[in-house]
Amino acid sequence: MSSVSRLLRGIFSSAAAATTTSATSAAATDASKVKSLSQILYKERNLEELVEKFKNASLDDHFRTRKDIYKVTIRRLAAAKKFHYVEEILEDQKQYKDMSIEGFNARLITLYGIAGMFDNARRVFDEMLERKCARTVMSLNALLGACVNSKKFDEVEGLLKGLSKELEIEPDLISYNTVVKAFCEMGSLDSAVSLLDEMEKKGLEPDLISFNTLLHGFYANGRFVDGEQIWDRMKEKNVEPCTRSYSARVLGMVLEKRMKDAVKVVEEMKSRGLKLDPFIYYDLIRGFVNVDDLEEAKHWYGDIGKNGCKPDKSTFETLIPFAIEKGDLAFASELCNHVILSKLHVKEELIQSVVDALAKESKIEAAMELVHLGKSRRLHSFELKLPRSDAKPSLVSLFHQV
Repeated sequence: MSSVSRLLRGIFSSAAAATTTSATSAAATDASKVKSLSQILYKERNLEELVEKFKNASLDDHFRTRKDIYKVTIRRLAAAKKFHYVEEILEDQKQYKDMSIEGFNARLITLYGIAGMFDNARRVFDEMLERKCARTVMSLNALLGACVNSKKFDEVEGLLKGLSKELEIEPDLISYNTVVKAFCEMGSLDSAVSLLDEMEKKGLEPDLISFNTLLHGFYANGRFVDGEQIWDRMKEKNVEPCTRSYSARVLGMVLEKRMKDAVKVVEEMKSRGLKLDPFIYYDLIRGFVNVDDLEEAKHWYGDIGKNGCKPDKSTFETLIPFAIEKGDLAFASELCNHVILSKLHVKEELIQSVVDALAKESKIEAAMELVHLGKSRRLHSFELKLPRSDAKPSLVSLFHQV
């Protein structure tokens, strides 16, 4: 190789390396900048300021690719019922070149759906034609999802049939699953199953989402036999059930008071290496409370921690009154201790009912310990009191809602 060739090769190699280094450095800078903007938005408590900062941050191309920041912000504003702020942020996005991209439009449609603002979502979809932006099954599915999230369940099927025909869009599995969900939410379970049949005729195989939606719909609405038929159909299709599938089936058995069968289903889950979730534990505990079996309820409560789960407040609201009713005040006190130390938000009267029960049984020391523990919480402390000797005990039945 001549000296000139070596020189040129060295120059181009150095230039390429410099370009790569520069690109990497720029990407790192952009990522750091977006992260900084995100932290500022997450920490902002003033919602009016949040909107202004979000609009300013949107000027950055890389910021506009962060779907998670958009979703979290819109959820915050919607939860605060600041729908005019939701509209202000999302309408502001229409000034950017991203509006020529279907995916960006689909995101705005989805975000309006999260806020329950379907009319706005539909407007974005319709305006895509004016922007000469393609409308495919992607944006159609976003609109169907927005319709469901806005709880306009009765409009979803008509929307699918009307737009798919008008725009000559072939619905996909996501399209049908969204309509199945809408039917289940309305309680039109037979229509949901009919749609499953229609999917199969069009060559679309139902997936785990399809079956889980139907399983929950049937089992939760007390149609156990129909739920079992969907379960068998899922197995025939070689669709493996997940924790959510089993959770729906356990709920169905609990509602039928078939607790031995529910336990068998849980054991099957464990044998397959699936972990129980808090919903399954709660349903099991509630089921055993309903069949008046404190020992089994205590067993499954004890199993929660062993499986890496945390009991939710519904578990305590179910177990504490039942423990009092069965006279197991030691267990009731243990549950109250857990509630207080875990900083769960339950009604003060629930804990007071245990204090009253302990005092009634002359367990004054245990009652006083619970009173002091309740007052020791820095935030949301319980103002518990020892009852006077002539005071009437708390009505446990007010909390025994299982």
